[in-house]
Amino acid sequence: MYDFKPAAARDVAALYHELLGAADALTADEPDGVANMANVAALIWEFLPDLNWAGFYRVAPAKPQPEPQAGFSPAPELVLGPFVGRPACIRIALGSGVCGTAAASGATQLVADVHAFPGHIACDAASQSELVVPVLRNGVVVAVIDLDSPSPVRFSQADAQGIEALAALLSTRI
Repeated sequence: MYDFKPAAARDVAALYHELLGAADALTADEPDGVANMANVAALIWEFLPDLNWAGFYRVAPAKPQPEPQAGFSPAPELVLGPFVGRPACIRIALGSGVCGTAAASGATQLVADVHAFPGHIACDAASQSELVVPVLRNGVVVAVIDLDSPSPVRFSQADAQGIEALAALLSTRI
């Protein structure tokens, strides 16, 4: 049985150190990426306060069209992966919203006020701030880790660095 919980009253660096250790322990010997994403989404939910959504979007082929055009291959898109929170948008075009921007640019998106983000996609009206970190494998984005909070300005640069370390750990495990 696993019982990963953060130690009480930890500073942010220590909290992310514990989260990374727990994620490493859960995913080190598991080859199934979906199982690993599911466990890590649950860990994030357990370790980080003041979230209303935590999970993954995976880069995947576009949804097949009923009448595909000859010679046309639709661009990949983000597809909902394991998460904790309310039901979410299933597909997001690369470059759209905070998640799509992170996936298209390969850069972390730290958004203090989602309503001020151009093209924000409101999957949950309660979300006020968001942190999205791309997961890169061999320099290619394979997924994003998405955290939403009902509080404005919830995420800091320390949060971004902690989730970036988690994304690096998971790069070959999802």
